Amino acid sequence: MLTRRRFIAASALALAAGRAAAQELVSAEAPLIEDPGPLRLNIGPQAVQASLTLPPDFDGDYEIPDRFRARVVQVAPGLVPNDIHIVPQSHYLYFILPGDYAIRYGVAVGTEGLGWHGQAVIGRKVEWPSWRPTDEMIDRNPDRYAKYADGMPGGPDNPLGARALYFFQGERDTAIRVHGTVDPTSIGHNASNGCFRMYNSHVIDLYDRVPLGARAYAY
Repeated sequence: MLTRRRFIAASALALAAGRAAAQELVSAEAPLIEDPGPLRLNIGPQAVQASLTLPPDFDGDYEIPDRFRARVVQVAPGLVPNDIHIVPQSHYLYFILPGDYAIRYGVAVGTEGLGWHGQAVIGRKVEWPSWRPTDEMIDRNPDRYAKYADGMPGGPDNPLGARALYFFQGERDTAIRVHGTVDPTSIGHNASNGCFRMYNSHVIDLYDRVPLGARAYAY
């Protein structure tokens, strides 16, 4: 349970050490990212949200549940703008804004045993990405994935959806992505092979905001 004492401790750590603290916390329990406490500035999340153009509450014809609509929220102090923080337990992804705010999006995360945790850098961004299942996916479920061993071109039927952000560690592609989906009902669930799915409208919005070289943390 997240107590006020734990929030103060996490906030002080983030403020003192910035990214170094976030990197240290990746292997431990997820830190407190979202801060529902008293506003620290005269301007609140609703005013910040009003100054931005966020994606609509529909993804195509699908009405996004209220909990997973894109919203501006207050976050713990000291988090670095343009970084991404993913908290699988709550199925939220946070894109950090200046002033201790973030845009919060809903995500789908890996099924049991397939979740990814760690730190990476956004090393590549692709519109309407092509897709190839990993060798591990083909070995694990050849009936489902072997037919895609030569890859699948990008498009509205591609499981990576409209956009993809590629996680790199050094020069190595981790095979983990933040990407869109052909199944909007999966958002908010443990449903992927390890990547992080978003509504297509949300991943397009995130794609346009996040720069190459931004850091991503998954807890």
